[in-house]
Amino acid sequence: MKELRTHAGFPIKPLYGPEDLADVDVGRDIGRPGEYPFTRGIHSTMYRERLWTMRQYVGFGTPTETNGRFKYLMAHGQDALNVAFDLPTQLGLDSDDPRAEGEVGRVGMAIDTLADMEDAFAGIPLDRVSVSLTINGMAAPITAMYYVVAEKQGAAADRVVTTPQNDILKEFVARGTWIYPVEPSLRLVADLVEFSAKRYPRSNPVSVCGYHIREAGCTTAQEMAYGLLIAAAYVERMLARGISVDDFAPRISFNFTAWGKIFEEVAKFRAGRRLYARMLRERFGATNPKSWMFRTLIGGGGSAFVVQEPENNIVRGAYIALAAALAGAQTMALPTYDEAYTIPSAKAQLIALRTMQICAEESGAADTVDPLGGSYYVEALTSAMETQILEEMARVERMGGIVEAVKSGALQAEVARQAYRFEQKLASGEIPKVGANCYVGDTPAAADREVELYASDPQVAAAQIARLERIRRDRDGGAVARALARLRDEARAAGNLMDPIVEAVKAYATLGEIARALKDVFGEHKEPVKF
Repeated sequence: MKELRTHAGFPIKPLYGPEDLADVDVGRDIGRPGEYPFTRGIHSTMYRERLWTMRQYVGFGTPTETNGRFKYLMAHGQDALNVAFDLPTQLGLDSDDPRAEGEVGRVGMAIDTLADMEDAFAGIPLDRVSVSLTINGMAAPITAMYYVVAEKQGAAADRVVTTPQNDILKEFVARGTWIYPVEPSLRLVADLVEFSAKRYPRSNPVSVCGYHIREAGCTTAQEMAYGLLIAAAYVERMLARGISVDDFAPRISFNFTAWGKIFEEVAKFRAGRRLYARMLRERFGATNPKSWMFRTLIGGGGSAFVVQEPENNIVRGAYIALAAALAGAQTMALPTYDEAYTIPSAKAQLIALRTMQICAEESGAADTVDPLGGSYYVEALTSAMETQILEEMARVERMGGIVEAVKSGALQAEVARQAYRFEQKLASGEIPKVGANCYVGDTPAAADREVELYASDPQVAAAQIARLERIRRDRDGGAVARALARLRDEARAAGNLMDPIVEAVKAYATLGEIARALKDVFGEHKEPVKF
């Protein structure tokens, strides 16, 4: 009989039974949905009362173009937004910066000033629509812009629901849109969390991401282990400021993938929920049950999809949606079938949205709470996953902890090693990809590319730069200079930087100007090289 293993590496038996749960205490380890340790889900009724939110990742070209796509998806039933920004925006470069050439509006929408953010959300009531902002190195000024737009719309602060990603540690490990060195970057994360917790109580000011580290190559167990350690690092930073854990922990959220083997992915989230609950209660002393809840977006990763026979990716997306539903997602976003080629077309995004809707309304996955609970296989996998996650966490602690492992490059090196092993398994066929490395027919190569490719329009950059020049010409230059001077001064001190950032944003300072002001004080990150 062929040996099978999970992506995390532990063997899969051909049959599971009661003997595989001999060490499982049902009350201690599994419990009931909505009750500590939340193995079976964070809400007692889960999807019988409220479905997961559906928020496709959207952003391209100008803010006005992106606004149109937002409204298109909302008209088709999407109930929340998930914003993609272009690389210059993510890296704190203005659209007319020479380093931004060729990238303005290419893989997300371009944002230079508050005026752009106003256009992006024109006609979208920010006191009624939940919005995720995929931004990290520039999370503080982008979120400040969002708060100011909400204020201009007349939205009460306690009605604004937004989730800036604001997870800079995973940027150093996997995604790469870092700007400042590690320590001042962590300061900015904590500044935004503190500011939001005090003034925007429904904001989720950090979304801890295992997602991107998994996309970079780590295993399922490492994805959860690293995510939990990153969350712990942020909690420690907040506690060091004298802030009670229960004043901010209920608004911590997560972002993870579910593109592997369905039952392994379900087990990963079941184990992650109970480990997080125990960590917050036992290690950090949280007493509010909401502080113990692992609230997460679950999505697919682009690496789950392949170039060959791209329509097959629609099927893969459906299984990702099923895995996310069975795993207990609070919100869901799917990659699109054209992911291997380009950023999504409107057609591809609608298919992904319809996939989630069909999963919710037609499959039966949402009919009862935790339908896989009690399965010998799933509960045994959950215990095995928990053990492996703890082992991976211990390995990182031996590196000096997650922050030191990031600073030294040790964690990045481990992820790179795992990525190489994964690619070897794909190349050998050990990890099958139908139509790519198995069941490969003689379909002409041209047929593989029958997708609508997004073409970046060079006129987008010209229009964005012209708009930026008008803003600079019409704004109060003195107010901008004073706001940036204040930002530099306060960055040299130890206070929270959000108020001076908000002042700069309201004066229509550009993202590039804000980033340069902080670079003047913090410097820039130098990536460690480790083999």
